Order: sequence, then structure tokens, then C-alpha cells
Amino acid sequence: MPRLPVCSGEEAIRAFEKAGWQVDRRRGSHVSMFKDGVPVVLTIPLHKELDRGLLRSQIRKSGLTVRQFIQLLKD
Repeated sequence: MPRLPVCSGEEAIRAFEKAGWQVDRRRGSHVSMFKDGVPVVLTIPLHKELDRGLLRSQIRKSGLTVRQFIQLLKD
């Protein structure tokens, strides 16, 4: 499995948006995202650097693979 790069909350949100997720709301320093037909809500903190464990958890919940997420970050 490839190693996750260090990314900010905003970069992660942009990558998830490319995968079809939409920003639902922002409360404080956290953004909630949803995708039609998926019963999961992603909650992304707007930190300068996301912890790799948290990021891996959100990628898993979204149904993406780490490789797909990394590709979305690069695009």
C-alpha cells in the first residue's frame, strides 16, 4: 500500500470533491461532506496538516483506495 502524503484539510476536501463528494456544512473548523446514495458523512478538520490515521479512515469511509485518493490529490 502506498504511503499517504501529508496534506491539509482543504487539499483533502478538494480531492474528495473530485470524487463526487459535496460540502454539506461547516461548523467551526470542521467540514461535513456527503455523497448521494452513500449513507456515510465525512468530517474533515480544516487543519494545516491532517494526521495520517484520520485521513486513512476518511478515505476508507468514502469507498476510495489510497492510490485513488493520491491520484485525486495530484490532479
